[in-house]
Amino acid sequence: MGTNTTDKICYYNRTVDFFYEKSGKNISDHWRNRDYVIVSLGMMVCFIVIFSNLLVMGAIFKNRRFHYPIYYLLGNLALADLFSGVSYLHLMFHTGPWTIKLSQHQWFVRQGLIDTSLTASVLNLLAVAVERHQTIFNMQLHSKMSTRRVFIIMLCIWLVSIVMGLVPAMGWHCLCDLDNCSTMAPLYSRSYLVFWGVLNLLTFFIMVAVYTRIFVYVRRKSKQMSQHTTQMRHKETVFNLMKTVSMILGCFVFCWTPGLVILLLDGLGCEVCEVLRFEKYFLVLAECNSFFNPIIYSFRDTDMRRTFKEILCCLCRRGSRKGASGVYFNTLEQEKYKSRVAAPTGKTNGIPLIRAGSEDIPAHSET
Repeated sequence: MGTNTTDKICYYNRTVDFFYEKSGKNISDHWRNRDYVIVSLGMMVCFIVIFSNLLVMGAIFKNRRFHYPIYYLLGNLALADLFSGVSYLHLMFHTGPWTIKLSQHQWFVRQGLIDTSLTASVLNLLAVAVERHQTIFNMQLHSKMSTRRVFIIMLCIWLVSIVMGLVPAMGWHCLCDLDNCSTMAPLYSRSYLVFWGVLNLLTFFIMVAVYTRIFVYVRRKSKQMSQHTTQMRHKETVFNLMKTVSMILGCFVFCWTPGLVILLLDGLGCEVCEVLRFEKYFLVLAECNSFFNPIIYSFRDTDMRRTFKEILCCLCRRGSRKGASGVYFNTLEQEKYKSRVAAPTGKTNGIPLIRAGSEDIPAHSET
């Protein structure tokens, strides 16, 4: 039954099935082949996401070489992606014919977990981009941000993400306005879907701007340093940065754009777009971004891969290990510089994005 307010009727006591029927999103009372395919694919992706991100978090915790701001942010990204995998796994056990059995509260919890985890993942990607921008423009190997500041940033990311997940349940829904109900998420207001979709697209454009500025700066800096390096090294540096930026942005665009587009189309009330036809497949694709993140940000780091092997092989060896770290988190050929001015006593951290001569490196640069 509905509850009367001043000018509206609120349907707080109605079942989830009621809202699905009103929005035109019918729930089958039996399992179809399509449901089996989607759930099987989704669960497989979830287990891969959970395992890979647990591995990343374990490696960062185990290896003291990763106790720097960038790796703390990567660990937080892995935590967000891990939470995303758990949230989506929860969704797999509360979808299809099981949806009919959900109460309104359970439905909002199910959707809120997804919104929170995916928002946290996107905001962490943005935080990594900003950190890289700061490090490269300051010609540092690692950010000078204090551990306290990094953890404050991480806390803010989770607070914003949790708020985004709670907003619909706290009132931005359509329980009192059935005409404004979404088709993809029948208890959500269309205006909220537009807001959430635009917010994520805005985050994406900020990332594009940040990485574009990084690329332009590094290319200009490489040309200035070309008199101190070979042409081959100059081309290699630019190519490595372009490859990194292309992978980061390409993965984000590939995984998120389809889902955000149909989300906006649904929020704008497009009746001929057939958003339900592709909804679940695009949701699985968006979840895959949480699987690709560990590959892009961690698996291409040699020290990280070595730590993975130690964890997987149950090795307990400790001690200093010399070797290159990844291409993607370094801005200077620090070790080569150190070898020219002092005996090497520091830790290696890999191949640089900018290969500079000694005159191009500030005297205060440290590992």
